[in-house]
Amino acid sequence: MAPRGESKLAQATAVRKHANPVTLTVLGSGDAFCSGGRLNAGYVIRAKDAVVLIDAGPTILAGMKRCGIDPSELRLVLITHLHGDHFAGLPFLILDYLYQTTHFKGLTIAGPRNLASRVWRLFRAMYPRTNPQPVARKLEFVVLRPDERARFGKVIVESLRTPHTVGDVSLALKVTVAGKSLVFSGDTGWTDELLDFSAGSDLTLLECTQYDGVGGTHLSYAQIIKNVNRFSTRRLILTHLGQDVLPHSDELAVETAFDGMMLTV
Repeated sequence: MAPRGESKLAQATAVRKHANPVTLTVLGSGDAFCSGGRLNAGYVIRAKDAVVLIDAGPTILAGMKRCGIDPSELRLVLITHLHGDHFAGLPFLILDYLYQTTHFKGLTIAGPRNLASRVWRLFRAMYPRTNPQPVARKLEFVVLRPDERARFGKVIVESLRTPHTVGDVSLALKVTVAGKSLVFSGDTGWTDELLDFSAGSDLTLLECTQYDGVGGTHLSYAQIIKNVNRFSTRRLILTHLGQDVLPHSDELAVETAFDGMMLTV
């Protein structure tokens, strides 16, 4: 398992060693409450021919601009589920395309059913007098269905339904690009299906909202450490860190994400 802490210099050096690297930038590693001052969920995968955003919490623009990522670079956004800390940044992204990004070419936004209607309902509530049509006509919303595979150019996305929401669909996602596979658990209670879904992947980001406890709709460190040896992913990193996890950061036996973290897969 990789070292828990990497300096920015070490991260940059690792990236330069790869001619065509697949990199992951953690824009936000916090939970819905921004515990510890961390930003909401957001991750950017960058490969030679793809720039993909995974989840878009309300702090998404702050995370991207802090990390020097131009929103116009995005071609694909993947949303794991329809809780605000994972998709409510999309109206801000659309607003940026309307007024800040002068060379917006288009974007595919894929996620669970009802994503498009929720995004436009939220946008109208937030900016009722703003006409989004110049951007809307360049957006394509795609429904991701559990246990199905979707291809977006050179990016392959596989989906697994997770036990997090009732009524709405929550997904774990496996993204394969340039020969590398990255798994994002999204928010989820424990399920053994995560073990098979992430098996053989190059990287798995696993939510860890709680420190103790079993059951429920979020994972705890107690559950993860009990099952950590059952994971066969090459690198396991905890994210979506809650307020009762953060005080134990120095004690955790599994690597944890932090805002601005950049790594080569």
